[in-house]
Amino acid sequence: LCGECGQFHLLPDNHLYNFQDEVDDELICHICLQPLLQPMDTPCGHTYCFKCLENFMQEYNFCPMDRKKLSFHQCHKSSLLVRNLLDKLLVLCPFKAECQQTMQRCELEAHLQNRCPGFKKYKAELERKKNPFSKGKEDLPAKVETNPHKDLEVPSGGSLLAAESSAAAVVSLGTAEPGLVNPAFEETEEDLPQRASLVAETSTIEIHREDPEEDLGMRIVGGKDTPLGNIVVQEVLRHSVIAADGRIAPGDHILEVNGVNISSVTHCQAVSFLRHPGPVLHLMVLQEKGFSSKTVQQDSSSAPNREVIHVTLIKKDRSEPLGIKLIRKTDEAGIFILDLLEGGLAAKNGKLSRNDRVLSINGQDLRQGTPETAAQIIQTSESRVNFVVLRQPGVQLSDSVEDSSTSNSSSSSNGGSPVHHRRRLDQNHYRRKSTYQKKTVSIKKEPKESLGITIGGGRDNRNKLPIYVTSVQPIGCLFRDGRIKRGDILLSINGIDLTHLNYYEAVSALKSNAASHSVVLKALEILVSDPTDPPLDIKEQGFGWSPLWIMWLGLPSYLHCCQDIVLSKGNLESWGFSIVGGFEESKGNQPFFIKTIVPGTPAFRDRRLKCGDEIVAVNGVPAIGMSNSELIPMLKEQRNKVTLTVVSWPGSLV
Repeated sequence: LCGECGQFHLLPDNHLYNFQDEVDDELICHICLQPLLQPMDTPCGHTYCFKCLENFMQEYNFCPMDRKKLSFHQCHKSSLLVRNLLDKLLVLCPFKAECQQTMQRCELEAHLQNRCPGFKKYKAELERKKNPFSKGKEDLPAKVETNPHKDLEVPSGGSLLAAESSAAAVVSLGTAEPGLVNPAFEETEEDLPQRASLVAETSTIEIHREDPEEDLGMRIVGGKDTPLGNIVVQEVLRHSVIAADGRIAPGDHILEVNGVNISSVTHCQAVSFLRHPGPVLHLMVLQEKGFSSKTVQQDSSSAPNREVIHVTLIKKDRSEPLGIKLIRKTDEAGIFILDLLEGGLAAKNGKLSRNDRVLSINGQDLRQGTPETAAQIIQTSESRVNFVVLRQPGVQLSDSVEDSSTSNSSSSSNGGSPVHHRRRLDQNHYRRKSTYQKKTVSIKKEPKESLGITIGGGRDNRNKLPIYVTSVQPIGCLFRDGRIKRGDILLSINGIDLTHLNYYEAVSALKSNAASHSVVLKALEILVSDPTDPPLDIKEQGFGWSPLWIMWLGLPSYLHCCQDIVLSKGNLESWGFSIVGGFEESKGNQPFFIKTIVPGTPAFRDRRLKCGDEIVAVNGVPAIGMSNSELIPMLKEQRNKVTLTVVSWPGSLV
């Protein structure tokens, strides 16, 4: 039964309530025909439940009532007055036999959790069914520890996340303290105990294709050659193989493809693995499930065949981050090292390893601790941070730390005053190992001879892309000349600027100027300097050719089309997204990217932010040149509203 409404329903569906009185038709959702929950208003004047409208808009692009064209991001929360009226509707407790209470709808969850004898009885019976032979909590650890080392086996060359395929990894993302990599979540003291950690589960998904060459139908971002580190699903295309399967969603991290670990490969290498044809594809993915306060009681610190290791890290000053990602697990008590950031203090020291269990820091027992407690200890440490960790022999992964740069950030909220001299507004955005080359192509041609190219993009595109060449046909003058290539960004033709045109305006400009005896094209070619990467034009069929995500990252900033996204939240809510990137002494300026968007949060509900989006400014203040420890406090200071200026590039199609 649902802990919020006390009734049975599927997780994606709305809560169910027993209303005392008949509800006015004006307060009814015309999709589910129930009183509105989290009401959303459309521009055409209709109101629906948030979940009902969200599910409907995944299949259709019009309003259910008047069928006017509609997109989800055009909709907004109903007024506070309407929401309060709905919350005050009187409902009956669903446990009629044991409880005859009547209350406002907004009070039902607290009633069930704290006062309802019927729900308390239900939970007790459920616990007895789960543990029919258990006499008490003290029996549980002994049973779990009979063979504890099997839970932590890691295949040779595999990642820690792959080792957790049978267990949920509960990742602490609640605070921004030194030694942890945390997102820009805003947590209050009273809210933190209920929602301290983010639950993320790893699972293996088997995808079947009738046509082995068929595209999977999803867009991906990330790679070890970008600040994102991991490979992240940005979008799942409708009517695709992945969409039909239904188990992979935007924001999922892809860890393995057919048994090959891709958590530490470049973007191009990951695209190559995912585009490999075959009737069956096995994907191991990490999926975030939202916040949880679930705690674990078992303790395996006394497990055999493990060694205790003492490590001391020396900080230059109190605010210096250690470069360690810490997590909790749902199947084992305590804190574990998820990753060591490349170039960080812990990685340079080389004695800590991924999957180490932290027993104590500076003498404080953390065998039943949380990452938040560890962060507090690290933050208050002056210079020496003494770790005692438990390690299973054979699971040391420190040799591969250099290739595991899953993040290039260190989120410290108290890292000193902002270093304003780093923030130069005339700097271009970050570029990976690529440079662009401007070229001017002058061609003499017959008036009736076509250019022989097809184009994509346009400022009317969803991502507001510049115009780029999708193919060079073997029948036109540009194929004969050979200098314009697929993937080139077209800047102008015969002096006419193409960079601000939509698709149809660009087609018209190219056609009208192609009738001339001479054509002068100015274009931009992206040069990828890494010879180990596969070519950018691996695949043409299926959904059609489009550039890889990393190509867009190489564009100069004058070709970026920014959009402002305004997010609003309540006092007890988190913004619901994590960021990576920022200025580092060893790497210089890097952009800030959205790495994760947490289900059920304002960023998730807004639907405009996507994994891989670059944050250019916060409330109009440019982010270029800022460090992670400068930007995160700025985000945390915004209590109820924030304006993010972002650049959104489409992920690579696989």
